[in-house]
Amino acid sequence: MRSMAMHAFAALLDSLIYTRGRNAKLKLIVDYLHTTPDPDRGWAMAALTGDLDIPGIKPAVVRALIEARVDPVLFRMSRDYVGDTAETVALLWPAPVPAPAGPPLTVATVVETLLHLSRSDAPAALAGMLDRLDAEERFALLKMATGALRIGVSARLAKTALAQAFDLDVDAVEEVWHGLAPPYEPLFAWAAGGAQPTAADVPVFRPFMLAHGLEDAQVDLADYAAEWKWDGIRVQIVHTAGQTRLYSRTGDDVTASFPDVAAAFSTPGAVDGELLVKGEAQGGTLEDGGGAASFNALQQRLGRKQVSAKMLADYPAFVRLYDILFDGAEDLRPLPWTERRARLEAFVPRLDPDRFDISQIIAADSFTALEAIRAGARDAAIEGVMLKRRDSPYVGGRRAGLWYKWKRDPLTADCVMMYAQRGNGRRSSYYSDYTFGCWTEEGELLPVGKAYSGITDEELRMLDSFVRRHTVQRFGPVREVEKTLVLEIAFDSIHASSRHKSGVAMRFPRIARIRTDKPAAEADRVETLRRLVT
Repeated sequence: MRSMAMHAFAALLDSLIYTRGRNAKLKLIVDYLHTTPDPDRGWAMAALTGDLDIPGIKPAVVRALIEARVDPVLFRMSRDYVGDTAETVALLWPAPVPAPAGPPLTVATVVETLLHLSRSDAPAALAGMLDRLDAEERFALLKMATGALRIGVSARLAKTALAQAFDLDVDAVEEVWHGLAPPYEPLFAWAAGGAQPTAADVPVFRPFMLAHGLEDAQVDLADYAAEWKWDGIRVQIVHTAGQTRLYSRTGDDVTASFPDVAAAFSTPGAVDGELLVKGEAQGGTLEDGGGAASFNALQQRLGRKQVSAKMLADYPAFVRLYDILFDGAEDLRPLPWTERRARLEAFVPRLDPDRFDISQIIAADSFTALEAIRAGARDAAIEGVMLKRRDSPYVGGRRAGLWYKWKRDPLTADCVMMYAQRGNGRRSSYYSDYTFGCWTEEGELLPVGKAYSGITDEELRMLDSFVRRHTVQRFGPVREVEKTLVLEIAFDSIHASSRHKSGVAMRFPRIARIRTDKPAAEADRVETLRRLVT
């Protein structure tokens, strides 16, 4: 039985997957929002923005359901070929005959049913829904239920589409978004001409001001201030009406992962900064506390809903502040950066010095002098330099000419491809995810990282062909290849890692070049990488 409500959402996802242009994607979402009633469109927006979490449905549940209905070997071989679990299950799912009767399924019916079921009851309910849908609708349901859309739509793009659909200001939408819960009835009531939801007395997220890459340009330091770009995670801390919240750059509430920081921020206001872990006096100093450790230390704290006392003691977090958005109830965002900086310098002494400090301005007489300072900095916690126009207000998103990021030059290593795996989305037909390694002194090749970015479509096809022609073993979706192809890998930094046999892990590895000119025996040694560990 075809459910028109589910079919419309399935058609939207299918169209978004095969549409590349930003404006074309926006139009698809706008058209869907115009033609879809509440609360379906609200739940669809929750799925598109990553705000939908159905605890009872995880990928393992979906695999168990399909393997109870289809030969598990057939499923795994098909998954390897297709490259996407939801698509494979949607195509293989056996439709019962006759089809179950019942009222048409809507997006809201599906979501609200699954949300209110226990982990033990949700799988059977999901199976019953899959029985009533066609392949395209099953794909949409599985993507939505597992929270893994991967359709080339960011949360910001989806919110921009909503703003365009109803002639709203996207920054105003973003500002109240995190104070509302799906399916966002007050937001759509506002879109229909009702009152605008407000952020009063709620510690809501405000859109971050972002920066463009500097590329090869220069700026006049009379117009721009320079400060270090720290290698942590950008956070916004908000305290109002006795509540404190920490938000990540994407607006996710990370307060539970950093209760020590939240507890230390009790001054009404909202600030922008870099969340770091204390280290051994690197990258500047906190009062009586040392400086920032590498990102590897911070990773021990990320994504944890509960943090043990040992974790709090071993990896104490702090925030290096960049900017101030609110001082109490006063909105400082319209002020120029120079005035906000002065207000931030006056605000910081009111905070716990063990948890908060301020990012220092880099003293440089000219851009040339700044270039030399940047070139000499490879501290474990320094990612590069920020350049901020002195008269810039604090505005959400990237605005041309206001802020620039000037990342430090990457490190590089010549590594040997060892394994390959199919990608996702439009890359699901290609072997596009590559594990690579370096040699030990004894001549053993050990994995040091994995990358899938940095290559052109033509290079992707070339590497895919190499994998298919040089496979020596298969491990489910992974192929082991002949150890003959060298990849030049660029990475931001490298850290000690007990989880990897090589003892090292790269930060942000990407493929810089395919070195068909270099013999595999001449690739780099693990020991060389260990000397770069920060």
